This record gives sequence, C-alpha cells and structure tokens, in this order.
Amino acid sequence: MSVAERLEFWAGKAAEVAGDPQRAVDLALSICNDAPLPGSGETPALFELFRALGRADLTAARVVEAHLDARAILAEAGLEPQAGAWGVFAAEGPRVRLDARESDGGFRLSGTKPWCSMAHLLDRALVTAHTADGHRRLFDVDLRADGVTARSGEWVALGLQGVPSGAVDFDDVVAAPVGADDWYLDRPGFAWGGIGVAACWLGGAEGLAHRMLSGARSANREPDQIALMHLGAVDAGLFAARVTLDNAGRSIDERTAEGVDGRILAARVRIVVATVVEDVLRRVAHSLGPAPLALEAEHARRVADLELYVRQHHAERDEASLGRRILSEESAR
Repeated sequence: MSVAERLEFWAGKAAEVAGDPQRAVDLALSICNDAPLPGSGETPALFELFRALGRADLTAARVVEAHLDARAILAEAGLEPQAGAWGVFAAEGPRVRLDARESDGGFRLSGTKPWCSMAHLLDRALVTAHTADGHRRLFDVDLRADGVTARSGEWVALGLQGVPSGAVDFDDVVAAPVGADDWYLDRPGFAWGGIGVAACWLGGAEGLAHRMLSGARSANREPDQIALMHLGAVDAGLFAARVTLDNAGRSIDERTAEGVDGRILAARVRIVVATVVEDVLRRVAHSLGPAPLALEAEHARRVADLELYVRQHHAERDEASLGRRILSEESAR
C-alpha cells in the first residue's frame, strides 16, 4: 500500500474506535510496527499519522500517541519494549509524590502518581519518580504487579471519557530504571514527543473543520459572508499549523531540533497549533450553532474531547515560558 493508502486504512480503524478505550488499546497494539520512530527520517509521516488518527477519533489518537511515545523513549534509551500496551506517566501534582529508593541492586517505587491515563487497561508504563539525591528518574513498571492500585471514580470529564487520567498508588513496587537521573527531561525526544501530541490536537481540529465544510455544502441556502469568513479563516489557520508541523518533523530528522533548539521548536509548534485549534473550536461553534452539539453524538464528542485534550497546553504560561527561554538565549549570546 502507498503512504496515502496506509493513512486511510489506519484512519478507518481509528474511526471504528468511536471513543471505546479497549478498541483504542487494540489499535495501539496493531499500529505500532507500522509507525516510524521520531528522528528516523520519517518524522513528518509520523506526525501525519497522528493527524489522521485525530481527525478520525481523539480517543484513538490519545491512546496510540502515548503507546508510541513509550516505545520511542525505550528506543532512545537503547531498550526493547516488552509486549503489551504502554503509557507514559510523567506529570506532577500538588500534595502527591512518587519516590524511588534503591533496594537489593534495584529500585522500588512508593507514593502516588497523578494523571495516569488508562492505567486500568495498560500493561506497562514509563513512570517518573524522585530519587534520594533530589533528581527525577524514569522507570519501567509492570502495572499488573502487586502494589499498583489505579484509583477509580476521580474522572468526571465529559471529554475523553474513555481515557480516565486518575492517580495511581504505588506500594513498594519493583521498577527498572530507564536512563540516568534527569535523562527523561534532558533527552531530545522529550521535545519531539510534545510535538507529536500537538499533531493529534491538529487532527481533531481538522475533523471539526470537515464538519463545518460539509455543513456549508449541504445547507439549504448559499453560505453568507460570515459563513465564508469562518471557512476561509479556519482553512488558513489549519494550513499554517500543518506547515509548522511538517517543518518541525523535517528539523527533527535533520538533527537541528536538539538541546535548546529542540525545546524552543517544540514550544513554538505547540503554541502555534494550540492557538489554531482554539480558534477552530470557536469558529466551528459560531458557524454551526447549537444543533450539531445537541443532536450529533460524534460531533459533540469530538468537541468535548478536543477541548479537554488541548488543555495539556498551558496557554499563557507556555507562552511566558517560551519568552523567558528566548530572552535567556539572547542574553547568553
């Protein structure tokens, strides 16, 4: 099959997920050998795959992206992934902490990790924890092991209902280190993974844009100037975001997106894409009105999913962080 045919095939499979978490996990397991690693020379194709999945179903995109990110991290560490569905749990939260202590030549984890998506359905995860000397380190953990408890009942979101991201408690759980202290955050792939998430956001926005375009085409009357304005603005915004994403993929493959340059690139791409996504959400809502939100399950779910998913972007705080980094780099010259 050609690249276009493969994308169409996987997009069709993603559409069949229809928000179901187990189907999303099954898709992740079946797609992993057909997805390139970031930095392998086919990074734009990887981002295009994420976009295609996001256009079809954001639950599918969310689960597949995390699974592929875990495999990419292991590859970057020179490790082969064990069989099963993977996640990456690296978020921090107030009043909770996960600690790693050395024991009998290995490590054990104790404490609580917040924002652990799909922990109840996954087999393994890469989890960050605090070490005794004040660093953060990444660990490979069997989520089915004794001492691992995924909390239930915490996820009340209307978006991504099948991808609950609650806390997981670890009680003296055996864990294998992946990389050295602070390697997870310092490696080039950390920034690249953030761009992959943005590709999923963009795919979700493209799905909404398709619904707005089909609505304009099927309307009983000719679209007025306001409808045409929204169509034009959304098309231009999505075009700009796609160009930005494709350029980022090529920069990754050319090895010009590493270190500080990679972190700045990732911040820029995520800001550009998130800004476009939020504009698309607003314009689609203004263009279509309340009827699709009230009467079309797929559209209503896509809107709710995307509104929640894009909030992984920290909006003005991420913009301020980029500004601080740029100022620091200019001062260092």
